Amino acid sequence: MVKTVNICDVPVSSVNIPQACGIVERWIRERKKAYVCIAPVSTIVESQSDAEYRKVLEGADMVTPDGMPLVWTAKLMGDKNIRRTYGPDLMLALCAAGRDKGYRHYLYGGTESTCSLLENVLKTRFPGIIISGRYAPPLMGTHDREDDEVIREINRSAPDILWVGLGSPKQDYWMVQHRSRLDVPVMIGVGAAFDFLAGTKRQAPRWMRDAGMEWFFRLCSEPKRLWKRYLIGNTMFVYLLIRHLIKIRFGEKG
Repeated sequence: MVKTVNICDVPVSSVNIPQACGIVERWIRERKKAYVCIAPVSTIVESQSDAEYRKVLEGADMVTPDGMPLVWTAKLMGDKNIRRTYGPDLMLALCAAGRDKGYRHYLYGGTESTCSLLENVLKTRFPGIIISGRYAPPLMGTHDREDDEVIREINRSAPDILWVGLGSPKQDYWMVQHRSRLDVPVMIGVGAAFDFLAGTKRQAPRWMRDAGMEWFFRLCSEPKRLWKRYLIGNTMFVYLLIRHLIKIRFGEKG
C-alpha cells in the first residue's frame, strides 16, 4: 500500500523518484495490473469539478506529485518524505533501472514523429534498452476505446511498462478504460514527457523546475494553449487549497 497525503480530496502518493521506481519494479515482479497517474496542479483542479475524474485518481495505484506546489502543500501538512516525482524524470529513472533487468517498454501516444524520436533518444541514452513497440494513435476523444487490433499488438509485444503520453486527463481515462484488456503489469501516464524527452518541445531549465516556476516557462512557450490552465488553474488551486486547509483545521477543532 502506497502512503498518500490528502490534497483537496485527491490521494497524492507520498513518494520520491527512487521510491516510485522501487514500487513500480515490485509491481513488475508481481505482475500486478497497476496504473500510475502523474499529477500536476491542473489535475487537482480538474478533479474538483469532475466526479468521474476524481474516481479515476482515487482508483490509481499511485498518483505522483508532479508539481512543486503539491510537494510544498504536502510538506506544509507534515509530510517530510515527499519529493517532486516528475513524469520525465520518472521515465528516465525507470529506463535506467530496468535496462540491466531486461524490462520491456512500450510507447503509446504523441505523433509518429515524436514516438520515433523518443525511441531513438532512449536507445541512445540507455544502450540495450528494450522498446518492444510504439504506437501514435489518431486524435481520440476522452472516452474513446482503442481498436482491438492495437490492444492485441500491445499485448503481443509483452511490455513490462506501457508509457502513455496523451496528456491529462485523457491519458488517465485511457488507462482506466483499457486496464482490463491489457496484459501489461504497469501503465504510467506521463503526458508531455514524450515531447520533452524527444526534444520536440523545450523543457524548463532545472532551476526553474526546482523553484516551482516551470509553469511560467511553459506559459511563455505556449501562451495560447496553456494560458487558461496556468493563469486560471493556478489561481483556482490556491483558493481550493486555502479552503481545504480551513476544512482540515475546522475538523481538527471539531
